[in-house]
Amino acid sequence: MAKQSLKIRLKKMDIGINIILIILVLLTFYPFVAMIFMSLKDNPQFIHARWVPTLPFHFENYSYAWQAVGQYVFNSIFVSGVSAVGGVIFAALSAYVFARFEFPGKGVLYMMVIALMMIPGVLTLVPQFLLVRDLKLLDTYWVLILPYLAGAQPFGIMLLRTFFEGLPHELFESARLDGANELGVMRNIAIPLSMPILGTLMIMNVTSTWNDVLWPSVTLSNNKVKTIVFGLWGFQSQYYTSWGPLNAAYTISALPLLILFIFTSRLFIQGLTSGALKV
Repeated sequence: MAKQSLKIRLKKMDIGINIILIILVLLTFYPFVAMIFMSLKDNPQFIHARWVPTLPFHFENYSYAWQAVGQYVFNSIFVSGVSAVGGVIFAALSAYVFARFEFPGKGVLYMMVIALMMIPGVLTLVPQFLLVRDLKLLDTYWVLILPYLAGAQPFGIMLLRTFFEGLPHELFESARLDGANELGVMRNIAIPLSMPILGTLMIMNVTSTWNDVLWPSVTLSNNKVKTIVFGLWGFQSQYYTSWGPLNAAYTISALPLLILFIFTSRLFIQGLTSGALKV
């Protein structure tokens, strides 16, 4: 009887936990769903029934929004893509050296790199701005790409170094005995085994650069190179009373990240569960 009572109690507890989780999931996703509903409304529909779908749908809101923010979306895709790929490549090269080579001052140099993670980004804002200004990079793609590449290195090096050190040493020795040089060993052994964590790091880099608004707002004034998050500011001031096009622009800005996660979710989860984040 005691065991049966315990089973009933545990079953009720599981049901209660599942209900709570379902409520939390709905609360998490509903704002995005509501944003899509709002993007298909005109102003009267928004005023009278903003939280539920209403007919007719106004798909022309997306046309207005795309005309205003389409260039910003392409700019963000280019900047985030180049920054993420370049950041992962440079971080992987540096991390491989720290993990597989011995040289004087290795520990001190590595600690200096990791110490950069302790410095708040706002403290380097003015020196960075003066540097890119003197290099005449303002209002170009490079004023975003180069700082993003540099900023991604400390965390990327720390993450990948830990992963590379955990790979079996025998695999590297076997490749060297077969005549492979260090670049070949890295390309054929380390990189294929590290694809989940490399993919995770790339997704994290894309997300951070896509959502950054402070650095673009300081270094960009040309509409041709503005990114989507910064460009939405100007669009919001232009359409602050037109809720349909405004929410359509928000939806368009979120779609690339959503599509990226849909196609890379398995890789992302494998990277998180591979143990590589246990540093």
